Amino acid sequence: MTKPWIINLGLPKSGTTTLHMALESAGLKVAEHLVRKGSTRFTQEADSPVSSELYEGYYKRGDPLARLAGFDALAEISILQRHLSQWPQTDFGLLQTIRVLYPKTKFVATWRDPEAISDSMMRWRNLGTQRVPKLHIPGLPPGYGFTTDEQVRWITAHYLFLEMMFAGDPNFLLLDVAAPDAPNQLAAFTGAPIAWWGKANVNPDTAPTTV
Repeated sequence: MTKPWIINLGLPKSGTTTLHMALESAGLKVAEHLVRKGSTRFTQEADSPVSSELYEGYYKRGDPLARLAGFDALAEISILQRHLSQWPQTDFGLLQTIRVLYPKTKFVATWRDPEAISDSMMRWRNLGTQRVPKLHIPGLPPGYGFTTDEQVRWITAHYLFLEMMFAGDPNFLLLDVAAPDAPNQLAAFTGAPIAWWGKANVNPDTAPTTV
């Protein structure tokens, strides 16, 4: 598929891996979370976070997508690790630059009920219990996010930000991944022939780790 790009602005545990697999089922080349070693000329020695590739292009070349040539879609663009916390989906300047340079880009925001996203974060390894409340995230400073109420406040605000930024833009889709017609919405919006839809990267039925 030739451009336009398809870029997901949803938060982790909002259905990003489901989106990845759905877009791949349409024959698209998709990056999720990491750009794998050797997949671009810029990642010959090691995997690189999608977020880092976006920021490197944005600040060094004025083009957030400059280092991601060859991909059709980005399914998850944030990273939250002890040494690295980057959230391009919250960055007005970076997103607006993409809109100007690539005006046909299709922005998707995978969405689930905020309480469901929080619950999934709380049960996913140490994401919601340790990393989210202890590391810096735009809109959620360290020390906040230990409770579901605090996480829901942050999650809700992120999607409100997107809806305000893209208000009236036909190239933006808030996609409820639990909606029965979600794959049809995605296909109609992107023009990609979605051949698969389901649940991917589901939480295991175990208690979250606290390491």
